[in-house]
Amino acid sequence: MLFKQDIISSSIQVVTLTMPSVAITDIAVPKDVDSVPRPVVALSATSVARDWENAKHQHRKAQLIYSVRGILNCEIEDGVWIVPPQCAVWIPGDLPHAARGSGETECYCLFVEPDAAPDLPKTCCTISVSPLLRELLLKVASFPALYALGGREDRLIAALLDELVEAPVEDLHLPMPRDPRLRRLVEMMLADPTDKTSKGDWAIRIGISERSMSRLLLQEIGMNFGQWRRQLHVILALQRLTKGESVQTVALELGYENASGFVTMFRKAVGKPPARYLSERVAAREPTSIPGIMLSDQGLM
Repeated sequence: MLFKQDIISSSIQVVTLTMPSVAITDIAVPKDVDSVPRPVVALSATSVARDWENAKHQHRKAQLIYSVRGILNCEIEDGVWIVPPQCAVWIPGDLPHAARGSGETECYCLFVEPDAAPDLPKTCCTISVSPLLRELLLKVASFPALYALGGREDRLIAALLDELVEAPVEDLHLPMPRDPRLRRLVEMMLADPTDKTSKGDWAIRIGISERSMSRLLLQEIGMNFGQWRRQLHVILALQRLTKGESVQTVALELGYENASGFVTMFRKAVGKPPARYLSERVAAREPTSIPGIMLSDQGLM
């Protein structure tokens, strides 16, 4: 089971998500969400237990999961998307997926009809949530499921969809290969991310030549070995940093000799050092005025 070391087996604290005629007591999707005759259905979840997971499932409506606090991981067959605070993951309709929360989480979900707006994302992706989009998400989450069509609520939802289409995509995706030998490589690296084994030795471990391993990685996930390992370390680092661990501690746990080397790696992958990246996420949680609105076969919504 991938990321098994991050999954706690204790029971999930009961949380109630409500919409008219629907109440659920865990982090599962209401079974009748696809039958609600509206282009968008919104839900919110707060005070979730520190770690939880939801098994693989699918629904006809597309889904947006926005994290207010805590790290969310969404897994599909081809990869894992990490959702740090103030980011969201978009999951197209009818796509099997599993999800997991790491740390105390608070999130908002939208279930969107595939034809609700032109140019909605066609593939799974992580997006950055602007202050305008954030305020619209929070507002729409308070609407009744059967809001009046053609009224103020309908117009705000149209504005939300416009903002969603324009939202920038963030590269917080860990692609997963299909080749069984590369899957073994992934599982071993996830089991011990501090392992400094060279690429050549990893190839020997999985019974393939170094050249063939490099070719397959580029062919299946579009990354070389170094890029993939760096992306893995960013995901694991964000999970730990969001829980309050220091940069120094995380750097050492991931096998770096010092914090400086880790910060350099993080900046290359994300574009910002970890302290700045996280401080901007925290600042984004503050109320904003409206301008002139992951890895296992068991696995949010």
